[in-house]
Amino acid sequence: MHSYPFCWRSETPLLYRAVPSWFVAVEKIKDQLLENNKQTTWVPDYVKEKRFHNWLENARDWAISRSRFWGTPLPVWVSDDGEEKVVVGSIEKLEELSGVKVTDLHRHNIDHITIPSGRGPNYGVLRRVDDVFDCWFESGSMPYAYIHYPFENKKLFENNFPGHFVAEGLDQTRGWFYTLMVLSTALFGKPAFRNLICNGLVLAEDGKKMSKRLKNYPPPMEVVDNYGADALRLYLINSPVVRAEPMRFKKDGVYGVVKDVFLPWYNAYRFLVQNTQRLEAEGLSPFRPIDRSILQTSTNVLDQWINSACESLVQFVQQEMDAYRLYTVVPFLLKFIDNLTNIYVRFNRKRLKGRTGEEDCRMALSTLYHVLLTTCKAMSPFTPFFVEVLYQNLRNVLDAGAEESIHYCSFPEVGGKREQRIEQSVTRMMTVIDFARNIRERNNKPLKTPLREMVVVHPDADFLEDITGKLLEYVTEELNVRSLVACNDPLKYASLRAEPDFR
Repeated sequence: MHSYPFCWRSETPLLYRAVPSWFVAVEKIKDQLLENNKQTTWVPDYVKEKRFHNWLENARDWAISRSRFWGTPLPVWVSDDGEEKVVVGSIEKLEELSGVKVTDLHRHNIDHITIPSGRGPNYGVLRRVDDVFDCWFESGSMPYAYIHYPFENKKLFENNFPGHFVAEGLDQTRGWFYTLMVLSTALFGKPAFRNLICNGLVLAEDGKKMSKRLKNYPPPMEVVDNYGADALRLYLINSPVVRAEPMRFKKDGVYGVVKDVFLPWYNAYRFLVQNTQRLEAEGLSPFRPIDRSILQTSTNVLDQWINSACESLVQFVQQEMDAYRLYTVVPFLLKFIDNLTNIYVRFNRKRLKGRTGEEDCRMALSTLYHVLLTTCKAMSPFTPFFVEVLYQNLRNVLDAGAEESIHYCSFPEVGGKREQRIEQSVTRMMTVIDFARNIRERNNKPLKTPLREMVVVHPDADFLEDITGKLLEYVTEELNVRSLVACNDPLKYASLRAEPDFR
């Protein structure tokens, strides 16, 4: 049993009846369609390998004609007895066959045009069929129609086809993606695109489809005005919708992006600006960032770590963008911003505020400056407005030849030094700090209460070396302990017990 179809606008029953149609013989090229589909890359790939593959495998001939007035007229002229058919390929050809000057291809301007029969005057004339094209035929012709190929721009088309990238919703596996593939395969024997991102449907908060009639969604411009277009963009990129899954849109989610990403990011930038201005207020020379090649030689472990982490961010964004995986970028950025504000800035406050000497202060400020600038460049495709605001101030201390906009800058190259061991060491340090904070909390020992000793137990000697080496002062200061003892024998502080599993 199938429910009876109703018009989604008027909610009135729909009446179906069989009518004569013109078809594209899709079944004849089915094998080629399946082969061309293998040459494309989809994100997520299961849509290509299952949903779209199955649709192509069961493809039927495509009815391309519609009985309407407005639309692109089918360029088919037929004799009264149906024996003679002419498909006209251009305005020039139509003018040649009919002897009529053609200036407009809409129905009311060409329906009256007739073509003399090629069999002689006794057979009358050929008249255009009444139908117009299915609008999906026009959409599927986009890669070449938009530049008026083959009548113009032949080189431009041939050098750029198939297109590098298209994106649309999951429902277009039976719509645009399908018509693109059918027409390009029939005409050129190749797919119309190389890479495709398939997104899911954005639903209302109640899980229903967004509807102007139901008004079950917040006004888009209200969301943009309240939280910014960049926050909305990041919210959607970080949602299931870019993995071809449905999502329920919530304004609170957009606010969460502002709170978790943009505010900490801006606070790190503001802290930099405040401390560069402090240099001048103290009568010292204005801030000019130290060259990156010199910063790479810094002996401070946190400078080495944040420089390496920044290189990892650039490499990761580049790698994921090359693979069209947008949804992995935001979680990585979130972690990086959290590390920048809660580790580098927090643990380096004394250096950044100049309490360890001017030279060390300028080294720390320059490191923070270059990390923020590189982060802005790497994130410019995702947060174009926010990074432009930051860049317009950051560029004031660059050389005179600096680009006017961050969007004129090249994407940062991975060329700096990556210290994976240092990145791992800082991750281990934060693990110890988080565990120690939890233990303090469970035992009602606030951080302001100093402790005489803390014991770190781990069987890995490298782990203990990381904690008791260059990072020791950060651990003891952050946790307010006087000494730290390393132990590589877990059984000294813990016992093992075995329990049988009777299942």
